Amino acid sequence: MDKKATVAGLDVHKNTIYLCIMDHDETVIFERTYGVLTPELRQMRQDMIERGVTEAAMESTAVYWVPVWNELCEAMDLKLVNPYFIKQLPGRKSDVKDAQWIAECVLKRLIKGSYVPGPIVQDMRKLNRRMMDLNEDMTYNCNKLDATLHRCGFRFSNYISNTRCKSYQSVLKALSEGQTSPDELIKLIHKRTVNKHGLSVIHASLTGHFSKTDMTIIKQLRGMIALLQEQLEECQKELTGLCKAHFPKQYDRVQTIPGVKERAATAIIAETGADMRMFATAACLVGWCGLKPRNDVSNGRFKSRKVTHGNKYLRQILVEIAWVASKTRNSFFSNFSYVQTVVKKKSKMKIQVAIARKILVAVWHMLSKEEDFIDIYQKRLQEMRETKKQLNELESA
Repeated sequence: MDKKATVAGLDVHKNTIYLCIMDHDETVIFERTYGVLTPELRQMRQDMIERGVTEAAMESTAVYWVPVWNELCEAMDLKLVNPYFIKQLPGRKSDVKDAQWIAECVLKRLIKGSYVPGPIVQDMRKLNRRMMDLNEDMTYNCNKLDATLHRCGFRFSNYISNTRCKSYQSVLKALSEGQTSPDELIKLIHKRTVNKHGLSVIHASLTGHFSKTDMTIIKQLRGMIALLQEQLEECQKELTGLCKAHFPKQYDRVQTIPGVKERAATAIIAETGADMRMFATAACLVGWCGLKPRNDVSNGRFKSRKVTHGNKYLRQILVEIAWVASKTRNSFFSNFSYVQTVVKKKSKMKIQVAIARKILVAVWHMLSKEEDFIDIYQKRLQEMRETKKQLNELESA
């Protein structure tokens, strides 16, 4: 930092923003409270530019920092700081002097900014996180619909593994259209389900008492689920379009990992930004995601080995990928899962987290070195097949 630099600290709240500008000798030269409306934010930016502010910092307060960032990011060097790290620094800090303390920390280079991606990646993040919210709403409404059917004595979901299967959805459609006769509904059930549990059991599970109010609720819940599904598809289509338009190579490269398809690839790129220069090493990316085990050791005893806090959206999608990858036949991850869970008798849930970490490390190397995923286990199997083939040829000769 230039010795003559002028810095600013911003204490961002829901309705107000407190600005403190400090020069190079730690003298406060300007303090003022602003509102959060766009004209007021632009006036604050103008006041900062007029007073020669070259660097500013603010805490990542909920989503209230985003409009402030958008207004200031092009005018000066801006840092988004985790409030936890500012509170850990030595010094007196109060609610009244938050902005002054932040400015002093910036001036003394005691803090560093968090990773804030560019506008394209931010739009991709919005879509990805919107899809996660929609999936939660989808699960909630599906459970509410199943609970409504149980309340009517309709117990068919007890005899299927997934309420999104074709038989269940066909029955729901018939129910919403007013068909409640079990003799007609059983014709929509897959024969494998009927043979597994018996005709009489399935017939009894499809028998229920439906009032007019129950039918209204079922129709409304089905309509809500259909709307959520439509919005999910719309978000995924737009997110995939952004990935193919701005990160086509990374999008195809990430899908070479076992268990990663369109949804997972777009989520990884949306959360990481596909630019690994922001993370010096793979360990930095793992720590930022929150998949690194805690190092909580006292007197030689491990108090906790739980993963740390981090990007919960990326961590969630990685754990989902890990479950799929661990079930992919003849892959490194499935072999690793088998050895750790079956041979070494370790917790399956912990192993999935370990696989998620390995996948993220692979993503860092693939995107930073521009290389596709190489499955070591499959490579060794291929080498063994070739060696066996050569031996057979020598014996036959």
